[in-house]
Amino acid sequence: MSTSFDRYQKRKLISSYFSVVISIALVLFLLGCLGLLVLNAKKVADHFREQVVVTIYLNDSAKDVEVNQLQKSLAMSEYTKDAKYVSKEEAAQIVKSDIGEDFMEFLGVNPLQNSIDVYLKADYVTNETLDGITEELANKAFIEEIKYDNDLVEIMNENVKKITFWVLILSALFTLIAVLLINSSIRLAVYSKRFIIKTMQMVGATKRFIRKPFVLKSIQLGIIGAVVALIGMGIVLYYLNRTFPELELLQKPILIGSLFLGIFLLGVLITWISTFIATQRFLNLKTDQLYY
Repeated sequence: MSTSFDRYQKRKLISSYFSVVISIALVLFLLGCLGLLVLNAKKVADHFREQVVVTIYLNDSAKDVEVNQLQKSLAMSEYTKDAKYVSKEEAAQIVKSDIGEDFMEFLGVNPLQNSIDVYLKADYVTNETLDGITEELANKAFIEEIKYDNDLVEIMNENVKKITFWVLILSALFTLIAVLLINSSIRLAVYSKRFIIKTMQMVGATKRFIRKPFVLKSIQLGIIGAVVALIGMGIVLYYLNRTFPELELLQKPILIGSLFLGIFLLGVLITWISTFIATQRFLNLKTDQLYY
């Protein structure tokens, strides 16, 4: 009978520990994923900004020397990430690929123009910078027209500001929720042993002696939960890096390593503080208050 009860108690204890580990792991995993989003929010925003293209259309009378000089000048500008010359023949092939038909068979001629596609660095993708570039190049006689999507740039910059603001708000809120959830799991685990705590106290054990095994066990569970969460984060990061290599998510390993270390330490710190507070509470309760 005693052996059966002991097995039941052991299974119950293991189940309790498992629940705590899973709770800690899930919360830290979600917090870590949010941390990855925060770290890479600017990089993702910059990636989309740098897809904005300024197209400079050239006259057919433009000389090769003028075109080459303009392209080199643009490529060396502080605001330029890349400057690519696109001939009218290349432009025709692109249009043909996009629409799936050879439009020149109907027209008989190629109506497109030679052009230079300029991709700006993310920090310079603003309407002010683009207007300045347009004014700077407008006096060149061999340039027929300069085009860029002004509305897209404005909308993109506004959305980046809004997204950055809300990501920071959500990060703070989710950190608070993570602390509360882990704290609740630890408190429930300690609550189930409140009578053991009081019994040890009644036979003369000091508070520090009683608290120590609970704190050590909780830190152990916190470490296990944090390791599980970090493994999950590693898998997510690996998948995202393989799927979106252009974002270069692993370009700053020190920041990524700091985030992983921070999540690990957070798991240990929260479990330690939560266990300390929970055991202290039950140590200070009177015996008859344990039933409420």
